[in-house]
Amino acid sequence: MGKLFGTDGVRGEANRYPMNAEIAFAIGQAVVYLLKKTHDRPRIVIGKDTRISGYMLEGALESGITSMGGNPYLVGVLPTPGIAFIAQTMRADAGIVISASHNPYQDNGIKIFNGSGFKLSDEQEEAIEELMLSNTLHGLVPPIREMGQAFRLEDAHGRYIVFVKNSFPRDLSIEGMKIVLDTANGATYRIAPDTFWELGADIEVIHNTPNGININDRCGSQHTDDLKKRVVESRAAVGLAFDGDGDRLIAVDEKGREMTGDQILLICARMLKDQGKLKNDLLVSTVMSNLGLRVACKKYGFRYHASKVGDRYVLEDMMRLGGVVGGEDSGHMIFLDHHTAGDGIITALQLLAAMVRTGKPLSELAKWMEIYPQKLINVDVRSKPDIATIPQVMAVIEGVEKELGDEGRVLVRYSGTQNMCRVMVEGPSDTVTEKHCAEIADVIRAHLG
Repeated sequence: MGKLFGTDGVRGEANRYPMNAEIAFAIGQAVVYLLKKTHDRPRIVIGKDTRISGYMLEGALESGITSMGGNPYLVGVLPTPGIAFIAQTMRADAGIVISASHNPYQDNGIKIFNGSGFKLSDEQEEAIEELMLSNTLHGLVPPIREMGQAFRLEDAHGRYIVFVKNSFPRDLSIEGMKIVLDTANGATYRIAPDTFWELGADIEVIHNTPNGININDRCGSQHTDDLKKRVVESRAAVGLAFDGDGDRLIAVDEKGREMTGDQILLICARMLKDQGKLKNDLLVSTVMSNLGLRVACKKYGFRYHASKVGDRYVLEDMMRLGGVVGGEDSGHMIFLDHHTAGDGIITALQLLAAMVRTGKPLSELAKWMEIYPQKLINVDVRSKPDIATIPQVMAVIEGVEKELGDEGRVLVRYSGTQNMCRVMVEGPSDTVTEKHCAEIADVIRAHLG
């Protein structure tokens, strides 16, 4: 058994190692065993997205938890940030999400929150992994009378809706605003429409009929063509696209143009700054963010910090530096004044608040940040050796960096959740950027593809 946890929990093709019932059962056992050091009968919330494999993994986790003496609380389909919220508010000891986020339906994943609603640290994940690798779990189970019981939480849906609605300013209203929602046939397929309808919006919903295999399929935050078309045809004020587990948001303006996550971050941060609520005048993003974000932050008078890629690292830096807003260009954003985790619906409500407060259409707000030419190519790889140990790849990267000078930058990194190398180049023009990005990607493909 190799290393299981990546940058966002355990992820892989469902019903195959490491995302099979055996591993899910062992994770359930290991989490409970470690929690029992401080809690006699650990309570663990389990939620999932709409993938067909979620039933299998849910059952396996439930079995592992009860076999080790824990009590699982099943909430069914609920966005990832909803699991964090429920775990925190019911004072559970942990929350486990079964989801592969924006990945296709064939994949699935398991990520774990602590009882305070934060994702586990690397050290905590390593402790779980070490216990699983020790092959001793079968000998640690308690006597039958100490086994756990499973419960189903019937009111999680309504509780979570009340929570996210409270993030929208009470002095503002979206009554009658025409909004198109794309729920990616995923975890927000009921929650998002109910939330915006209860706030009075005039909503139209697309891709909200999950069947177990259509999650993220040409829809949601990764594929916005249908949303862009519907926004223009229905003359909506905005289109909001969520990913499969509901922790990301990508928005489309009234002209049918997709906005970047960086633009949304900038708009929300500037609104907080104008209200005196941008704590420490700080916005945290990642090294993958567009150069234009850094320039815009300087223009509007607040600081910018780039963390490592991954929402857990953004959150760590936010807490270390005292920030309240941060996120990734992919649309994963954290508003610490409202939640401990990235939440697509909360992000959407903050963006709508900016539109209402300024009285400006989204296309105008998007102009607050100039987007520098950027090209990203994802290269499938067989393995992930240290980039610095491959002379041919380092040579082409150094050559491009020398040619770009101060007019651009290069970032090459492996995906933490897929066998993929991401090549990102920013430069002075689309032509130059695309040329250099393809140049590096071709060399990586030749040596690692």
